[in-house]
Amino acid sequence: MIKFVHIVFFSFFIFWLSQSKAQKIGLVLSGGGASGLTHIGVLKALEENNIPIDYVAGTSIGSLIGGYYAIGYSPAEIEEIVRTAFFQSITKGDLPVKYEYMVKQRETYASWITFKFNLKDNYLKNLPTNVINSIPIDYYLMETFTGTSNNVNNNFDSLFIPFRCLASDVLHKKSILFKNGDLPSALRASMSYPFYLRPISIDGKLLFDGGLYNNFPTDVMQKEFSPDFIIGSNVSEVAAAPDDDDLYLQLRSLLMNQAEFNPIGENGVLIEPWSDVNIFSFDNAKRLIDSGYAAGMRAIPKIKKQLSRKSNSSELAIKRLRYRKFEDQENVIFDSLVVAGCNTSQCSFVQKSLFYKKEPFTLKQLKKRYFRLASDDKIKNIFPVALKDSITQKYTLKLLGKKEKPFYVDAGAIISNRPISEGFLGLQYNYLGKIGVSAYANGYVGKLYSGTYSKLRFDFPGRLPFYIEPSFTYSRWDYYNSSALFYDFLKPAYLVQEDKFGEVKIGVPVGNVSQINAAAGLTEWRNEYYQTDLFTRRDTTDKTYFNYWYLQSNYRLNTQNRKMYATEGTLINARARFLQGKESHLPGNTSVDTTRFTNELRDPWLQLKFTIDSYIRTFKGFRIGVFGETVYSTQSFFSNYQATILSAPAFNPTPESQTFFIERFRAHNYFAAGLKAITTPVRGLDIRIEAYIFQPVFSILKTQENTAKYSTPFLYRHFTGMAAAVYNTAIGPISLGINYYDQKEYPFSVFFHFGYIIFNRKSID
Repeated sequence: MIKFVHIVFFSFFIFWLSQSKAQKIGLVLSGGGASGLTHIGVLKALEENNIPIDYVAGTSIGSLIGGYYAIGYSPAEIEEIVRTAFFQSITKGDLPVKYEYMVKQRETYASWITFKFNLKDNYLKNLPTNVINSIPIDYYLMETFTGTSNNVNNNFDSLFIPFRCLASDVLHKKSILFKNGDLPSALRASMSYPFYLRPISIDGKLLFDGGLYNNFPTDVMQKEFSPDFIIGSNVSEVAAAPDDDDLYLQLRSLLMNQAEFNPIGENGVLIEPWSDVNIFSFDNAKRLIDSGYAAGMRAIPKIKKQLSRKSNSSELAIKRLRYRKFEDQENVIFDSLVVAGCNTSQCSFVQKSLFYKKEPFTLKQLKKRYFRLASDDKIKNIFPVALKDSITQKYTLKLLGKKEKPFYVDAGAIISNRPISEGFLGLQYNYLGKIGVSAYANGYVGKLYSGTYSKLRFDFPGRLPFYIEPSFTYSRWDYYNSSALFYDFLKPAYLVQEDKFGEVKIGVPVGNVSQINAAAGLTEWRNEYYQTDLFTRRDTTDKTYFNYWYLQSNYRLNTQNRKMYATEGTLINARARFLQGKESHLPGNTSVDTTRFTNELRDPWLQLKFTIDSYIRTFKGFRIGVFGETVYSTQSFFSNYQATILSAPAFNPTPESQTFFIERFRAHNYFAAGLKAITTPVRGLDIRIEAYIFQPVFSILKTQENTAKYSTPFLYRHFTGMAAAVYNTAIGPISLGINYYDQKEYPFSVFFHFGYIIFNRKSID
């Protein structure tokens, strides 16, 4: 019996000793941009084979993947995250459409590029310092990691897996190690790749990507945790030699200072997956994860040969479930807000935009408000940090804000095979105080269209933010001189329109992606035309003036991905307008009607217009677009046919149709519908086929006396469409296509353009 007790005791002692001496395993994840997604595949291979991980250290993208793993996310959950459209969009600096804030978006013009500058700064300071907008990433990191970080008192040793990450202090030329503090900020600093993501400031130090000085921190793993065995996943590329023609490589060589050391040592395994992709190509997620998984599986036999310890997948899942309660976002409630980086009035604007009457708000409520504020073009950046009060268990939101440069210059052009080419220039000045103020003016100069638009906008923050916007527009359209160049599109009628109108608008948001506004305006509208094709330069034109006032209400929803040639999203526009004015007519010497009159009061009319343009994703590389439009109007005839057709609503569904005046596609009341088929054979290139039907309720016809009359209902219908190849460049679309118009002569036209076919709004539209 005594002998049996000794044997049992000795066996227990040996077991205890072996457990106390159990191998501790560290995982090191390198930087490498999008290539770092291979780390997820490596993690999958390790967990499937019950390889335990006791410590994690990472740099740059390795810090993000390691951070997910350290707070208890499984490899499958991490893979699911990085393959979402949301993750793909924030890595490009884009917000998912549902979080964009339409009421703050700038209007669409023909601009190719926008320069932002401050007159007080020198040239170099006005150059952009980062490619993508970091606001979506900053908020996402705070939202994802702050609950866990604060619940372990910002101690990285108390995470589900103890964790370390690195950033770079380029001023003092050294690495900065994070072992505690705000975890979202540490990850963000570690990922601040120069010229891609802007750097952030922590404890007074401006910090960049940790990979600049240490892209594979096995030395940190050894020093901080002293594991018995290291598994390294490395996708860091060998730095290429600088080239005298490659500015990027020159700057990279100046910034980077990689130390040379044995990355793993004898007690470890180095895994190097295939990862030959562009550093920012995060849309290759599946391919990269599969590569990491394959490389990890190849290394498993070697790892198992050196490790006797195994993890239990069931126990690991239970531990994760218990630990992940820390990330419960519903428990993150903010009861105070601190704003830094701005003056008193600017901070007041931020406070009113986020903290309504100082009522506590949840993380979910903050999200909508936060992106509303961030979408304001007077805000350059806001960086969030959430701090938990250990007594009240409530959070303080600390924001480091920075206002945008006050001046914007928009530049653009339209280049075409037809004489519609023109130049565009816009200038905007922004002021941020207790309210936001912006002043904007633009100008178009071209053969078809010349005009200018100016406005003041006053933005009022609050629970229901709103804006007031007075504006003035002058436009001149010359359809005669711009109708033909390389082909004959019928003999064009002479038509020159001049449009001047002032408007005051007030608008409020309806959710994030739509708004409703009400406006009142005064217009002076002049048309010069001949009522016959038989005219010479010596003949004088007929002139019709229509001076009117209007009231209108407009609802607009827009989730489309481009301001022209969209392939995703939906646009809905609904407008109600009431107007009344006075018509004047001065006949020319070719006019049959020689009656001259001025300021004849016309009957008021009501106009309702509804438009929907939506795209449906069917399968990869192919989309269907659906278009519909209807107009109802109580408008009566003007003094002659030409003046009547000029004032009638127009159906212009394709870019080229906006540059023509086509009588058949105008009516007081109509229905229209269209279908679009879009395929994308290579990235950036769309092949579009669009077909539309235009159905007037009553077509407007010309009498022998040159007056207008209605046809019988639904007597005529017309068709139009286009087939085009569109390449979407960074500054604008390049399109070459064939257009079809339902008419007897020359129904087809070839249309090439580079740039946006977008003009200032007409008063009558």
